[in-house]
Amino acid sequence: MYSITVRNNILIAHSLPGDVFGPAQNMHGATYIVDAEFFSVNVNKYNIIMDLGLVTNILAEVLKFYSYKNLDEVDEFKDIITSTEFLAKDIYERICNRLKKDFNEDYQTLHKLKITLTESNVAWASFEKEIDK
Repeated sequence: MYSITVRNNILIAHSLPGDVFGPAQNMHGATYIVDAEFFSVNVNKYNIIMDLGLVTNILAEVLKFYSYKNLDEVDEFKDIITSTEFLAKDIYERICNRLKKDFNEDYQTLHKLKITLTESNVAWASFEKEIDK
């Protein structure tokens, strides 16, 4: 299995209602390092999975939706707990939708995509799933 990974970051604000979140129930900021790892069984005729510049740009475009926003005020997230795990899956879905819509040939060659959000040097969360064809 081949893989490529691109990285970017987002700065967000949110609160996480529920006793399980302790002090994070209060409004707070988070800076995430976001890694998007693309997996493929094969490489294409250029001996690559996909163009790194392309996936770097797609990740940057997707992350603009979240960056410098209070997620508690985003209509799409009304009544949703925007945990790190939730955000990893949401980013996964937005990247897949973009690839399927605008880069379907590349999308069809992918096997799996993994999104990891790193909160600190000791804590991170991921969402990983095989690509739906």
